[in-house]
Amino acid sequence: MKQIEAVVDQFRLQEVRSALEDMGIEDIMESTIRCRQKGRAMMFRGATFMATIVEKVRIEIVATDDAVAGIIETISAVARPGRKEECRIAIYPYLETTLFQPVG
Repeated sequence: MKQIEAVVDQFRLQEVRSALEDMGIEDIMESTIRCRQKGRAMMFRGATFMATIVEKVRIEIVATDDAVAGIIETISAVARPGRKEECRIAIYPYLETTLFQPVG
């Protein structure tokens, strides 16, 4: 059992969710976080400034060892279209308990 944690851009969240649902994964935990990043040029009242703190969404999925590779490929294909800063993926070992059922 592994726990997959992915931090994706909030604008790509719906695309990632629909791609995971196509794989048969429906149990996803989401939380909103703020990250420090290179930033994006934004305009506010005619002035351009760099926003270095961006809002992202953290997705956590608990899956079997066999399903991990497919989940990572799906998330990275959808959430990383251009720059690698758009998505971060981490895999942790998960200690199985009786409260959760594995995905996959």
